[in-house]
Amino acid sequence: MKLILVGFGNVGRGLVRALVQKRNFFLKEHGMSCEIVAVVDGHGAVVDENGLSFRRLLRMVEEGNLIGSERKLGVEIIREVDADVVFELTPTNIKTGEPGLTHIKTAMRTGKSVITSNKGPLVVAFRELEELAKKRGVEFRYSASVGGAVPVIGLAKRILMGNEVLAIRGVLNGTTNYILTRMAQEDAPFDIVLKEAQELGIAEKDPSLDIQGIDTACKITILANSVLGIDAKLGEVKTKGISGVTPEAIRLAREAGFTVKLVGIASKRTLEVGPKLVPIHHPLAVSGTLNAVTFEVDLAREITISGFGAGPRETSSSLLGDLVDVYQAISQRG
Repeated sequence: MKLILVGFGNVGRGLVRALVQKRNFFLKEHGMSCEIVAVVDGHGAVVDENGLSFRRLLRMVEEGNLIGSERKLGVEIIREVDADVVFELTPTNIKTGEPGLTHIKTAMRTGKSVITSNKGPLVVAFRELEELAKKRGVEFRYSASVGGAVPVIGLAKRILMGNEVLAIRGVLNGTTNYILTRMAQEDAPFDIVLKEAQELGIAEKDPSLDIQGIDTACKITILANSVLGIDAKLGEVKTKGISGVTPEAIRLAREAGFTVKLVGIASKRTLEVGPKLVPIHHPLAVSGTLNAVTFEVDLAREITISGFGAGPRETSSSLLGDLVDVYQAISQRG
């Protein structure tokens, strides 16, 4: 499998580390051999159609940037370099989906399968991308866009194939979950805990997408489209953040046997994100930066999965799972 990496930030670097770690495992367990033939980011690109040295890429990882002789845009590299799979790992833009949206379309139109962690293109043009992939006969995977290491989409699409998914409820943002957990533990106000989260690197300098519930709304949109088959738009998700949650509200909830979580809900009738009361012994009552998702289904009733939802190492788990899935799909086509 020849791979192109578009985007070489924390997620891209984590993916390279994981590929190095799992290289022999993939060959032994799946008969899959991978070569990275191009990596491109804002600093430039490195290209070798015979396969780049993993050691060289790791050295670039340690140096913290990508310095290549090629000064080309991602779309040019995708068009010009022969590869089987493009990993689209650029930062999320939920307004236009760019540049990721153009990267994905270009890859599909040139016969390359796509794996992405980028929520932007998915909330802007999900149905269009699914249809383009089908039209061009390529594979399209995006497990890492929801839940980090938690295989939310894979569980719903494969393991629960015998069930109809009626509704999805999830704690899908590690930053907000950490803040609410600390507020409950310390009886501390929102502003103080947010500052702590920023100092620890759990919250961004501009945490608005997280604390306003927008990141969770993006993930609910993706789940509604991919799992429930709804043609959902981000603007249709009724969204409320956590900045109005007080220590008093959390304390009263605890006394009544509940905890407060930012919960995203998707069903054919409801698309919603907001602070919700969750029974303290319910599987969604996860703490810290953990994510959890409950599927309400017709036969098995409720299935919940939880795990680490953020971080390069965790995200690479989903990216590599998608890579194996794509490899097997392409192999079956022969």
